[in-house]
Amino acid sequence: MNLTVKRIQELFGYARTLAAEQGVGVMAARAAGFFKRRFFAKGDRYLPSKQVLAAQRAADTAGFPTISILTPLYNTPPRFLTEFLDSVQHQTAPNWQLVLADASDAAHPEVGETARARAAQDPRIVYTKIENGGIAANTNAAAALATGAYLALADHDDVLAPHAVYCMGQFLQKTGAEFVYSDEALFQKTIRKPMVGHFKPDYAPEYLMAVNYICHLAVFKKSLFDAVGGERPECDGAQDHDLFLRLIDEMQRRDPAAQPRHLPQVLYYWRVHAASTSGGTAAKPYVEQAAQRAVADHLAATGRRGAVERGKFPGTCHVRWTLPEEPPLVSILIPSKDHTDDLEKCLHSLYSRTFYDHFEVIVIENNSTDPATFAYYKTLPQRYERCRVVEYRGGFNFSRINNFGRRYAAGKLLLMLNNDVEILNGEWLTEMVGEVLQPGVGICGAMLYYPDDTIQHAGVITGLGGYAGHSHKYHQQGGSGYMFRLATVQDFSAVTAACLLVRAAVFDSVNGMDEAFTVAFNDVDFCLRVRDAGWRVVWTPYAELTHYESKSRGSDEKDPAKKARFDAERERLYAVHGRESILNDPYYSPSLSKDYEDFRESGDLRNLKECHGF
Repeated sequence: MNLTVKRIQELFGYARTLAAEQGVGVMAARAAGFFKRRFFAKGDRYLPSKQVLAAQRAADTAGFPTISILTPLYNTPPRFLTEFLDSVQHQTAPNWQLVLADASDAAHPEVGETARARAAQDPRIVYTKIENGGIAANTNAAAALATGAYLALADHDDVLAPHAVYCMGQFLQKTGAEFVYSDEALFQKTIRKPMVGHFKPDYAPEYLMAVNYICHLAVFKKSLFDAVGGERPECDGAQDHDLFLRLIDEMQRRDPAAQPRHLPQVLYYWRVHAASTSGGTAAKPYVEQAAQRAVADHLAATGRRGAVERGKFPGTCHVRWTLPEEPPLVSILIPSKDHTDDLEKCLHSLYSRTFYDHFEVIVIENNSTDPATFAYYKTLPQRYERCRVVEYRGGFNFSRINNFGRRYAAGKLLLMLNNDVEILNGEWLTEMVGEVLQPGVGICGAMLYYPDDTIQHAGVITGLGGYAGHSHKYHQQGGSGYMFRLATVQDFSAVTAACLLVRAAVFDSVNGMDEAFTVAFNDVDFCLRVRDAGWRVVWTPYAELTHYESKSRGSDEKDPAKKARFDAERERLYAVHGRESILNDPYYSPSLSKDYEDFRESGDLRNLKECHGF
């Protein structure tokens, strides 16, 4: 089926569901927002209204902490410097200090002239002339003159949103957070016409090791910055990435539960031009090596062992974890009913391609009717070492089948695996085991492709379509995805049980899979309960499999009994986990669409129009 037609059909199907569950008015409003964003002007789309900005200027901000903005200057183009300074001085809240550390050479005296003139007019601007020691040393020179309780990092050629200080100050006043980061947008000429927004997840530690998704605007306590010794010149090029990792390490040294907070507002505009990192790390090749060093030092500081390598794309990192001398046994649970050709393809690829050999296979026979199936089963122990068949009796219930199989598993790790998958790369299980053995990680999922090399699964996002959907579904294989989210190990709320590795102790601690979810959402529910128990769920693009699930398989809506079952399980997902919890996935931004799985911008950006409700 043509992909465009497929997506149109899914959109209309979602519209019908939305109208039935929330009314025609809600559906019509959602559709109107989509068409307005898609076909009409997008100017100022991340900015609050003039009325909101005026209200912020009139508000009492006396209780807001002062934020010292650290900005090293180096041969800054006059127009860029003027626009940056204007953006700071036109903030809707006055609780800021701007510290300019000027390392420009003698051929660019206009930089200092402009900065000194502004400082003479506004006592909140501090200017100092310094020798150029590199971006980290220059930032530290600015920090030495900062007097605010909090620090922020801003580049000399970028622009702050007019409400950046207000929103950050309000958030800090209400939460007392030590470290907060916002969303950002890229622009070329004016922030009134941004190119694209970078809408980030809440704190995602695995994702942050792979790439500096935090970037701008980051605000943190000055005392925290001082405690880690500021930025490190040896990490120039990735000095902010390095700083963020060390700030978090220091926070968690004091309180293991501490983490940065995410403020989902576009508070920073990152200028794209030939020399900027926003245009891609190819503009600054040393960024890659510096990032790898930052991550390697972070691992050493936290007592973990692994080799940091270049990731799938420039600017990303991949940690190849060091496994124990005695790697844990993985018990692979494969439910199967007839279709021995599928099972044979799965087992052959598993045994012939998998480098990690500390595994056993438990095929869970589930109501097969073909005598040839049982004849095939008898051959498995001789053909495939450590492979056996156990027989489940009862009606089809995916959760119950896997719980049954778990009784026979001896491994410290359990891998739930569909019988219609094929292993593609030899390191797949090694990568998954390495991830799930990391502190705090309970589950790891894999990259699954359709047979036509498009994405079937790259992590599960709750709230998509109202319930749950797959990240980047139908995208072509080999892309980087939204903010490298197709190409980096990262945190998710859930992953599919078509290939899911879990610690056996974690599986047991949550009483396995909920058998009330017979077919749908059982893996989502399982992952959410594991997450609620304090474990993290991660996904890796370095474990690649083909899933021979058909794109065009029939919908359960065509069968009344199946539709009723699906609807009941869908409602149970809300009942168990709460509708708001399902609709607000911490690893997915409220500014991204819940109607599509491709991380496109939402047609409803009301949450960006004012700062409230923190």
